[in-house]
Amino acid sequence: MARVGTALRELRGAQKSAKGVSLYSRFVNRPAGRYLAAVSYALGLTPNQVTLVSAAFSFAAAAAVALAAPSWGLGVAVWAALAVGFAFDSADGQLARLRGGGSAAGEWLDHVVDCAKLTALHTCVLIAFYRFPEAYGTGGEGWLLVPLGFQFASVVTFFGGLLTEKLKPKPAPGSPAAAPSTVRAVALLPVDYGVFCLVFLALGGGALFRWAYAGLGAVAALFLVAFLAKWFRELSAVPR
Repeated sequence: MARVGTALRELRGAQKSAKGVSLYSRFVNRPAGRYLAAVSYALGLTPNQVTLVSAAFSFAAAAAVALAAPSWGLGVAVWAALAVGFAFDSADGQLARLRGGGSAAGEWLDHVVDCAKLTALHTCVLIAFYRFPEAYGTGGEGWLLVPLGFQFASVVTFFGGLLTEKLKPKPAPGSPAAAPSTVRAVALLPVDYGVFCLVFLALGGGALFRWAYAGLGAVAALFLVAFLAKWFRELSAVPR
């Protein structure tokens, strides 16, 4: 326990900037990841092992959506597994900083897992809509296009944001970090992965889940358009 406490104190002073982060990630997921990183450090786990733990929770939840008949209990279990997986996703980077820095291979693994879980989760919703049309009210084939559209928006947003960060010039060493905007943090809530996970609590509601999921998908599509315009404008000012 003493080692966990020491790790927590060190991690509090080694957090990434909150700029561009939603309120959920700032006040829920990152603090949860900090505790998991401290415990992982005490147990001697590596960042890559923590990434794989995150993947195990996330993919188990996605598989449950596709394979199990929808119910309120399933919804709670899926949400819990996704939320824990997301917290471990935050923990791997924090653990790497606690251990003195990560590796290029570790960052690669983290991003591959993130992209794979997004793809898998929306694919499993599509499978669920196909396998249980009576429960979800998705007898019409048009509803099968909703997870595909949501998946497209999520994956392109993920890749576009990642590529933008790689192409933008890095701030000069020692330059002060920009203050996080509360308005922006609230505005980003609808496209925060942690908030998205909450929709699975409605799995037992059938049509309620279908419409909540579709609504978040529509919001994700609108944000994708806004993000792409913003990122293109920012990168247009960067010399090649």
